Amino acid sequence: MVTLSEENYLKAIYHLSNHGSISVSTNAIASKMETKASSVTDMIKKLAEKELVNYVKYQGVNLSNKGKYTAISVIRKHRLWEVFLVNKLNFSWDEVHDVAEQLEHIKSEKLIEHLEVFLEFPTHDPHGDPIPDKNGNLNPLDKVSLSTLEENQESKLLSVKDSSDDFLKYLNKHEISIGNHIKVVSIEPYDKSLQIKINNNKMVISANVAENLFVKAIK
Repeated sequence: MVTLSEENYLKAIYHLSNHGSISVSTNAIASKMETKASSVTDMIKKLAEKELVNYVKYQGVNLSNKGKYTAISVIRKHRLWEVFLVNKLNFSWDEVHDVAEQLEHIKSEKLIEHLEVFLEFPTHDPHGDPIPDKNGNLNPLDKVSLSTLEENQESKLLSVKDSSDDFLKYLNKHEISIGNHIKVVSIEPYDKSLQIKINNNKMVISANVAENLFVKAIK
């Protein structure tokens, strides 16, 4: 049985390792989990004993196939619960993350399968992230940061990198949401801020905001 804490570590390693493709340092995990490196080392040993990670001292940590599947399973549940909270219980997208963090650790696979059917098999969560299927298959989005676009280039907003309450509330305030059509009108050379046209309105966003918006460029 994988504990709640162990699932959180596996999920953190999965995200830090670019979906399990590279090794991650214990310091990076400690920063992500907001804990001490020594605590991370103790946890990594437990995960290695359960064959959930592969760890070589001074070379970092990577997920085993078993560990990767477990991490993706937790992510799948998290994103399905977010869809449920927004679509069925009328939560706003800036309210659901913390609640889904609790619900993602429910062990019943039958419940999750019924939840997916009830939601009519959603493919993406409210923040635009893809939902893995029950076999752990995840189809990543073909996306780029809005900050990489050039002047006069158009795009469609697919997802957000930062799903914190503050950032999502900022987007709500400016009526920016998934699916919006965004055109880069101009780029300020000094600070790389962008003037964009969205919802037929023009506004200026900072380089930091642009970096946290993932879009699909429209050629």
